[in-house]
Amino acid sequence: MKVHKGDTVLVVSGKDKGAKGKVLVAYPDRNKILVEGVNRIKKHTAISRNERGAQSGGIVTQEAAIHVSNVMVVDSDGKPTRIGYRRDEETGKKVRIAKTNGKDI
Repeated sequence: MKVHKGDTVLVVSGKDKGAKGKVLVAYPDRNKILVEGVNRIKKHTAISRNERGAQSGGIVTQEAAIHVSNVMVVDSDGKPTRIGYRRDEETGKKVRIAKTNGKDI
């Protein structure tokens, strides 16, 4: 998966199209990511009491995971880009690059 935790992404399809956010968690086995402030859902939880007697529960708003094909990584210029790879000459490791400007991500 070419999108990693900490990347800034732009949502290109779905109900939150046009929204930008930071990737909080990546789930490579499911090809999904959790983006900050995107795909907010309301989760209904049962009301329960904790050991101090305070109630917790009700309706909680949280982010839900979205498929990685619905986002594009934002490059250093602030434009959405595709991701490519190249080998670093010094270390020999794979480095992610932006296809729009060729700079490292």
